[in-house]
Amino acid sequence: MEGIHVGLLGLGTVGSGAYRILQQNGQQIEKKLGTRLVIKRVLERVPEKVKALEVPPEAVAADFREIIDDPDIQIVVELIGGLEPARSFMVEALKRGKHVVTANKDCIAVHGKDLFAAAQEGHSDFYFEASVGGGIPIILPLKQSLAGNNIREIIGIVNGTTNYILTKMAAEQRPFEDVLKEAQDLGYAESDPAADVEGLDAARKMTILASIGFGTRVALSDVYVEGITRVSPQDIEYGNELGYVLKLLGIAKEEDGEVEVRVHPAFLPAKHPLAAVNDVYNAIFVRGDAVGQTMFYGRGAGQMPTGSAVVGDIMEVARNLTFGISGRITCTCLEQKSIRPMGKVMNKYYIRLQVKDNPGVMASIAGVFANRSVSLASVIQKRTVDTMAEIVLVTHEVKEQAIQEALKILGGMSIVSNISNVIRVERGA
Repeated sequence: MEGIHVGLLGLGTVGSGAYRILQQNGQQIEKKLGTRLVIKRVLERVPEKVKALEVPPEAVAADFREIIDDPDIQIVVELIGGLEPARSFMVEALKRGKHVVTANKDCIAVHGKDLFAAAQEGHSDFYFEASVGGGIPIILPLKQSLAGNNIREIIGIVNGTTNYILTKMAAEQRPFEDVLKEAQDLGYAESDPAADVEGLDAARKMTILASIGFGTRVALSDVYVEGITRVSPQDIEYGNELGYVLKLLGIAKEEDGEVEVRVHPAFLPAKHPLAAVNDVYNAIFVRGDAVGQTMFYGRGAGQMPTGSAVVGDIMEVARNLTFGISGRITCTCLEQKSIRPMGKVMNKYYIRLQVKDNPGVMASIAGVFANRSVSLASVIQKRTVDTMAEIVLVTHEVKEQAIQEALKILGGMSIVSNISNVIRVERGA
């Protein structure tokens, strides 16, 4: 059987999408490559998934050894997800000179160093475009098209579930819990949504993007993470009145040789390109010293968009094989840059407080901020309920540590009933 042979691990959402694309568009792909892509073996434990895709019985592998020990299989596509056995499978394949394509953001974020070392040892290609942004091309552009730049900033809406929730909360003034339930009913959110709504999924993706963009290894533990569970319709409404749009953002910046990487809700100026990205769509905004500002936009998840990215990587590896080259783009973490502690990060802040509606209260609160060198840009009283007033403060740019120190003091004052929310405010584009 002529052509380039592929072993496919997993026929879940992404695996089935990749398989369908390879089958449906096989003729066009062959014309573009000048050779056939042949799925020789498929490893899948659920018979119903194999049957649904009409995988020939002779192509179904009983275990991983049938794929790794097959000398004809040159490309291993890992789409089973999770850390193990995915890591072990990929490491062995790479060390043995087989090329690997994956969508496994969890494994790359945690075990990227091991995977790249294995690829270097086996002089193998390791491609993972589908691990970030679904069908949005971003990994290869960072490694190739933008490689001549010093990347200064990568800001992304990289989780469709949370973007859908915040979009619906803003449009319909509904609480988080109601919209989350709707997202689960529609299949946008998992039954256990923690990875999405707590920001963990976005943190893994930002670990990958920051490592590539800034040429230094960023560990998942280096990323500050905060989810959207505390966001209320009132916060979104008040932010809109101030000219802001609320998004869960992945933010990575390099300044003065230090890299900061964080995931949290943030207000963006309404004119920022990311502010108009709604529903389940993703977008990644990149600023480089030469290219200036550019943005990548599209569907960040789903069977066919993510499958599209996987097939694109398979085709790239196939081209390398056709021309007898491999290992062209290895690990780009060539430097060792410092990670900026969260306390040193500079931001503006939106702060919503419930305070006693008494004379002198605002002066006392302003004094606390002043003592921590926090300058207030605006103070707005929103409403009064019984003896309590709700106020919204927006600060000028200040270090995170100063804000946290001031909030700790405010939280212990009898005039402050509740610190309802604190949301960072990002600069404009």
